[in-house]
Amino acid sequence: MSYASEGFSTVRIEDPTDPRLDDVRDLNSSDHRPDLPEGKGLVIAEGPLAVPRLLCSRYPVRCVVGFRKKLAALLDATQPQSQSYDPELATALRGVTMYEVSRETLKEVVGFDMHRGLLAAADRIEERGVEAVLDAVDSESEGGEDEYPEAKPRVICVVEGVGDHENIGSIFRNAAGLGVEAVLFGAGSADPLFRRSVRVSMGHVLRVPFARFPGTITTWQQDLAWLRNRGYTIVAMTPYADKTLAEALDGVVNKKKIAIMVGAEGPGLTEHAMRAADVRAKIPMETGTDSLNVATAAAIGFYAARSLSSAHIYAEAGTH
Repeated sequence: MSYASEGFSTVRIEDPTDPRLDDVRDLNSSDHRPDLPEGKGLVIAEGPLAVPRLLCSRYPVRCVVGFRKKLAALLDATQPQSQSYDPELATALRGVTMYEVSRETLKEVVGFDMHRGLLAAADRIEERGVEAVLDAVDSESEGGEDEYPEAKPRVICVVEGVGDHENIGSIFRNAAGLGVEAVLFGAGSADPLFRRSVRVSMGHVLRVPFARFPGTITTWQQDLAWLRNRGYTIVAMTPYADKTLAEALDGVVNKKKIAIMVGAEGPGLTEHAMRAADVRAKIPMETGTDSLNVATAAAIGFYAARSLSSAHIYAEAGTH
């Protein structure tokens, strides 16, 4: 394909001090990188998987920056005759400013050797509240065309006090892969839109809906009542539970809506959070190990909830 695709254009920049590249400058800086909320507060996506997801997300993209070959591959997906054609991406990319840079120029701009060679910057938007996200989840779930739309297990994730951006990103990647419909944050959790979270999530943090509960580390749990009022059973993941995950889920009366709640590695969920849950569950571990990485534990919870509730609900619907 030709590098300049019809309807799309790129601008080559060779000067690393060019202000048009400021949106992706100093990405490793501790105090003035562009993804800090107190600064520009931009959303930064990196690589050929995350960048298209940002382009197709709700976030207004300011620019795309990349090596010539990386931009050419991105543009190839906008061409109807291409095997990689993506009509949603083609629409999203129109009007977006794209800057072509060399590897050396990009290294000087971002502050390290970015071998992925493709990144994009977007403005943040106003975050939706918990009830708005749950409304959207309910609306999408009710709009399915399955013979038994009510039989689809609905699983969401509640996160408390997880301050590591890589763990946050991994939770979103696991959520997307295992069919979790939303991630809700209690107090004390890291910003899911930091560059590292977006990168580790492979851009799925831009697709899986999320919201934050209001309140402090000791009060936010009161609003878990919103979930219970909507029919969710809240399962607190803790190594100190009396029941295994399988036992806890088997005892859940309403398996149509399950919220898997996880806490920070080390301290885990607060006692306030565990008291607010409907049931506590542990993952059986071998002697000498008491817990797993929080994202791994969450993934096991997601899979177990989706699998168990699905089997139970479809049985009730008469499909077994």
